[in-house]
Amino acid sequence: MTDDQTLIVERLDGVAEIILNRPEQRNALNALMCDELRAAAVRLRADDSIRCVIVRANGPVFCAGADLKERKGMNIDDVRARRLKAFAAYDALEKIGKPCIALVEGPAVGSGGEIAMACDFIVGTEKTSFRTPEALWGTVGATQRLPRVIGKRLAKDMAYTGRTLSADEALHAGLVSRIVPAGEAVKLVRQMARDIADAPPLAMQLTRDCIDRGVETDPAGALAIEILAIDTVLQNSDWKQSISGFGQRNDADDKHDSSGARHA
Repeated sequence: MTDDQTLIVERLDGVAEIILNRPEQRNALNALMCDELRAAAVRLRADDSIRCVIVRANGPVFCAGADLKERKGMNIDDVRARRLKAFAAYDALEKIGKPCIALVEGPAVGSGGEIAMACDFIVGTEKTSFRTPEALWGTVGATQRLPRVIGKRLAKDMAYTGRTLSADEALHAGLVSRIVPAGEAVKLVRQMARDIADAPPLAMQLTRDCIDRGVETDPAGALAIEILAIDTVLQNSDWKQSISGFGQRNDADDKHDSSGARHA
């Protein structure tokens, strides 16, 4: 690991961490980071030893948005190509194929919110905030994932006014699924990822797929997707082992909530 890496990827016992690493630039997303984020997501998708992914950042700011300094002197084609790099990175993260948790410990502006929303859910702290000021800067962004998560009215409020959504507001809106103490955030999210990685991998993958595909179709189609997933699980021996161990987990679902985390 070197200090000049824009992105760090660490692996340990089935859990991978993707770490944004431009703290001096407030982790602003530049072209190199776009390419590295996309490449990391593609590699982790293909790595069957990885069962859960954490996306977080070094420094007090999760991501201050796009690095606008690199756009000075760009022509229209250059800017368009740069935007497409970012879209490819978000898309690769969204299609990573395994449970993915975003830990947002500070401000997430513009592209920062897109990176976080491309993950399956977001864990925040009291210092977490979100802002989507693209329209006020004369461009367009955050018009697709954000309204699907928080609804179009609040998304428009944020887009039109540049309003900052606080941690509590993000929790209430469903953008953040839980808020944890800042000093314990990394430890708690790592334990969460560890628990996910220790669960039956096929069931986790199929559950993720069922939710993602199900919300895009009608109830009957969504049920058919789930039934097919159940049939797939029944052909695998993991479910028998899980049933035989049922009731022996010592309330594992509750033990990590003693930290004072607040849930949506």
